[in-house]
Amino acid sequence: MTDEDRDSEPRALPDPLLHAWIDATGEGPQNGASQPDLTLVGEQLQLRDELKRFLMPYKFAIDEIMTKLQILQEEFTHTGEYNPIEHFSGRLKDPESIVEKTRRRGVQLHDLASVRETITDIAGVRIVCSFISDVYRVFELLTAQRDVRVHTVKDYIAKPKKNGYRSLHVILELPVFLSNGPVDTLVEVQIRTIAMDFWASLEHKIYYKYDREVPARLLEGLRDAAEQAGQLDASMEWLHIAIRGGDRDTTVRRSADALLAAEQREMVMKVLEPVASETAAESSDGERLEETVAEPSASTSPVRAGAGERSAQL
Repeated sequence: MTDEDRDSEPRALPDPLLHAWIDATGEGPQNGASQPDLTLVGEQLQLRDELKRFLMPYKFAIDEIMTKLQILQEEFTHTGEYNPIEHFSGRLKDPESIVEKTRRRGVQLHDLASVRETITDIAGVRIVCSFISDVYRVFELLTAQRDVRVHTVKDYIAKPKKNGYRSLHVILELPVFLSNGPVDTLVEVQIRTIAMDFWASLEHKIYYKYDREVPARLLEGLRDAAEQAGQLDASMEWLHIAIRGGDRDTTVRRSADALLAAEQREMVMKVLEPVASETAAESSDGERLEETVAEPSASTSPVRAGAGERSAQL
């Protein structure tokens, strides 16, 4: 079946609730699907209004993220600084996909609070960069803003999926200020290089064409292409650093370094604070650090002990 044949088929609308989801987004039925008369059904009218209000914060959250990115781009243009953002786009998950995902996860669609908590990719923004270091730089720029909180990070650049997929997935939470008060809203942000985006676009088309039953030879080809795309990214990164120099803004940021502040800041500070206090006390007493490292006590922090071993080796 070709893509054109698939697009020409009527879209199945399994229940009146799905009609309400589609109506809430303003899309309406397509390709001959019958339009339910919501004006004659009071409960569906109420549901439609609830769904419209439910989806509004997601739409506005996308607008907020894209505005932040637009501001950064314009700032870099006016100041003449290097701009790590090539382009970006946003999308609101279509109603049928939301319904399908809630059913797979056993969530009742009427329970909108559970839908909000369980389905974290209703709002999505994709950011495309030229280089791997740009990906982590954009992550830092977004998460440094005071109204943005990091909910979840999945770094498929440091650890690609088995099929070869690479991208940095970040779920951000930010407030959307409506007339009745702020609504904390989740937005899934995907940040990737041009090469990663090209590969992901091809992979999506292949999976769509074969309805997810992709022949083994094509899957192997995709994995090979992903490796080649990764090598291209590495080569381009090297050239990028060679041209611009190896300063902070152009050094490749691996996930362990770039994401540590966002994911583990509090934990790291809890470990380092007692170590710093102990070290300061030892310095004030005139004790040499080498002597302390040579004979660590049982209460010595693992972080400090590890640092001592490395110092001894040096």
